[in-house]
Amino acid sequence: MSTNYLLTILDEAYDKRSWHGPNLRASIRGITAEQAAWRPKPGAHNIWELALHAAYWKYVVLRKIVGGKRGSFALKGSNFFPCPVEATEAAWKRDIQILEETHQDLRRAVAALKPGVSERLLHMIRGAAAHDLYHAGQIRLIRTLHSRRPL
Repeated sequence: MSTNYLLTILDEAYDKRSWHGPNLRASIRGITAEQAAWRPKPGAHNIWELALHAAYWKYVVLRKIVGGKRGSFALKGSNFFPCPVEATEAAWKRDIQILEETHQDLRRAVAALKPGVSERLLHMIRGAAAHDLYHAGQIRLIRTLHSRRPL
């Protein structure tokens, strides 16, 4: 599998034009901190948590590629991160930036891959793209639910 192909599927799932509709970056475009922090029901994940969750799993794949040490993600913890108690626009922008930077770091690592990469690693890279699309769909659904909630 070529590096260009891997980069194409990562980019289409994250921020480049896709045939299917909104990718992850497009799904969070224009979202305010209030919208990102809103939960469709108590205990359900919100857009903010899904965005950081996507960033975390990009980091996991990146770490597998470059051999980075565990615990070096931008935030303490793993998998799902609660949105801040004070959901400010500045905090939301900061966390979107974590997602963006992690994607760009993953892209650079994939671009630098040498031939002969293990099938397991290729599977993880393809999975990172699928993961972005899965959560993009969830985020679109939460956006719709938020816009239809009673005021």
